[in-house]
Amino acid sequence: MPLSGVVFDFDGVLADSEPLHLRAFQQALAPCHITLAANDYYERYLGFDDVGVFRAVARDGRWELTEATLAELVTVKGKRFDELAKQGAALFPGAADAVLRIAGWVPVAIASGALRAEIETLLSTTGLRRHFKTVVASGDTPRSKPSPDPYARAVDLLRPFTATAGLDPDGCFVAIEDSNWGIESALAAGLRCIGIAHTYPAETLRDAHLVLPSIDRLDIEQARQACEDP
Repeated sequence: MPLSGVVFDFDGVLADSEPLHLRAFQQALAPCHITLAANDYYERYLGFDDVGVFRAVARDGRWELTEATLAELVTVKGKRFDELAKQGAALFPGAADAVLRIAGWVPVAIASGALRAEIETLLSTTGLRRHFKTVVASGDTPRSKPSPDPYARAVDLLRPFTATAGLDPDGCFVAIEDSNWGIESALAAGLRCIGIAHTYPAETLRDAHLVLPSIDRLDIEQARQACEDP
C-alpha cells in the first residue's frame, strides 16, 4: 500500500522534553505531598496526557482527586513546563532534518498527549510549525493514548491534504513513536509504526514494524518500508 502521510508523536520523538515533563509533574505534585519517582513516571505514566498522569498517580496512590484539584494541577504543571522549556528545551539532534525529509514527500502531522501550548511553543521556536498540516494535542479527542483516538483524529485531518497532494487518502499512514503506549494507540487506529529508541530500549518496541535507534536515522524510504512490511 502506498505511503500517504506520517504522524509524529512529539515528546520523546521530536522534542527531548520528557525530563522536563517529569520535573513539571513533580513540582506540581509537591504541594500535595506526593512524590513522583522517575522510574514510576517512565514505567507507568509515560504516554498519558497530563490529565491521565494525574488521575493514574492518584489512583495508584489511593488519594482522592477532585475535578477542581485536577484542573489546578494541570494548570500548574503547564506553567512549570513552560518555565522549564524556556530554559532550554530542545529538539533531538537531527529531528528537524528528519521532519523536512518526510514533509518533502508526504503531509505530516503530530499526535501527542502534550498540551497544545507546549507543542506550539516548541514548534514555533524551532521553525518547524509550518511543516505540519495539523496538530492533535491533549484534550482534542475523547480519549488519550493508548486509545486509538489521537491517531485516528490526526489521520482524518490529514486526508484532505493527501488528496490535494495527489496521494491516496485511503493509503498507508505511518506513526513515529517512542513508547509502547503510543505504538498501541497507532496500531489500534490502523497505522503502521516506526519505533524510535530514545526513551526505551529498541528490543522493548517490538510491536513496531520498524525500530530505529534515533530520529536522525529516519527518512522517507523507511516510512515506505513500514507500509510494505507484513
